Amino acid sequence: MLKEPTPGWPNPDELRRDMEEFFSRKYGDKVRLGVLSTQPDQARTADEGTEPEEAPVDLQFEYLPRDIKNYLDRFVIQQDNAKKVLATAICDHYNHIKRCSDRGECREEYSKQNIIMLGPTGVGKTYLVRKVADLIGVPFVKGDATKFSETGYVGGDVEDLVRELVHKADGNIRLAEYGIIYLDEVDKIAAPSNFMGRDVSGGGVQRGLLKLMEETEVSLRTPFDLTSQLQAAMEFQSKGKVSRSVINTRHILFIVSGAFTGLSEIVRKRMGMRSIGFRAGWAAAPKNEDYLPLAKSSDFIDFGFESEFVGRLPVVVSCAELEIEDLFQILKHSEGSIMRQYVQAFEAYGIELNLSDEGLHRLAEKAYLERTGARGLVGVCERTFREFKYRLPHSGVRKIALTADMVDSPSQVLERLVAESRTDQRANLVQSAQEIVAQWSKRFSIEIELSPEAAELLAEKALDSDRKLEDVFAETFKNYEHGLKLIRKTREMHRFDITPDVIRDPDGTLDRWIRAYYINSPS
Repeated sequence: MLKEPTPGWPNPDELRRDMEEFFSRKYGDKVRLGVLSTQPDQARTADEGTEPEEAPVDLQFEYLPRDIKNYLDRFVIQQDNAKKVLATAICDHYNHIKRCSDRGECREEYSKQNIIMLGPTGVGKTYLVRKVADLIGVPFVKGDATKFSETGYVGGDVEDLVRELVHKADGNIRLAEYGIIYLDEVDKIAAPSNFMGRDVSGGGVQRGLLKLMEETEVSLRTPFDLTSQLQAAMEFQSKGKVSRSVINTRHILFIVSGAFTGLSEIVRKRMGMRSIGFRAGWAAAPKNEDYLPLAKSSDFIDFGFESEFVGRLPVVVSCAELEIEDLFQILKHSEGSIMRQYVQAFEAYGIELNLSDEGLHRLAEKAYLERTGARGLVGVCERTFREFKYRLPHSGVRKIALTADMVDSPSQVLERLVAESRTDQRANLVQSAQEIVAQWSKRFSIEIELSPEAAELLAEKALDSDRKLEDVFAETFKNYEHGLKLIRKTREMHRFDITPDVIRDPDGTLDRWIRAYYINSPS
């Protein structure tokens, strides 16, 4: 049951809370109310044919293709050709936008440089695009093509990607219209040529993307979003009409990518036995990835894409598979290296992690066997350092070195480090125990002697319990202060030896000392 309505029309927050409560009781967490993140004063509207004035976005783009490539070189190892093609296409696209902005309007014909990126997983496709967006300062949205379906079927709507740009731009519609949409796993929506029946995930999504990649206006209020409908109802109630907030996709750059498994075979078949640029007498046969840069529109059509869809993606960027040396260079030189994360993680515990070429190369060798490109580095590093991060903060180890042994046998190296540290800690604690006993002797004016074996036992107790030696000593001899005050009154008992037996049974020892005091005390 909904809450009792308040007099008059409820405000949006109250209505939203009531609807959330209703859906929560009826459907649990299976249905949620979406939130439309827009700022009405910035949104372009199409209301009665009028369009309010909107402050233009000052897009500062002064880069040359080489500037963009040099920037990408700091983060992505290898892929030189891919970075050159990507940098050139980015400059063409945003220089065109800049010319249009300078003139106030753009009437010239221009074929947008939408991009299709090819290459196996983990070679840096997403990272390249994300870094380009960071450099330019435009919003960036990444989506997975497999979660979308043709409008009207189960799944997401491709227009949601455009709406997400507005969210990433903090509601700034104009800035969102210069953003980048990156759609991964696009090879999964290729429709097989022999498929019969209605396609709800392949061709339908391609057709949905067609209009977005050219120029269209996307409503920021999705027709299937209950929150949007409530907002529209409230606006109609207050103004007597409903404005239509839209975003134009003319200048949004679309970049799609995928592994495109099987595309190289299509290219190879088309080319037959002809050379693909290798010099005569080349000993090794070309690998599958060597054919990807030669893919043409006809190859993508044979792969399962519609010709109109392929026609909207004129720029082809091919990324090569990463070798062991590439992975090593990523770990050592990339500004986005995962090793920086682990160095900082150990620094948080006061532990210095020193990296060696030998250790980094061994990590690269193991990651290469994962066959997931740079993503394999994360898994290998986590398996190597997991126990070190858990146990070393509680130990006395303050410096470790990444070696090949650590990568090959992390457990054995960890145990050795902890054992060596424990030996050093024990020696320091033994010395500290003697200093504590000397303070007690001075405090109670009684000569107290701590045997080396007893000092070792106190040090072990401190190490085993992971507590300070002062706390262990205070707990062990918590009842001794009053007893020693009594004992020091007699001359016959002016010296006490603390042996391992005393440490093991402190209360029993104190009891025996007290009885001896009363026996020897003059009446």
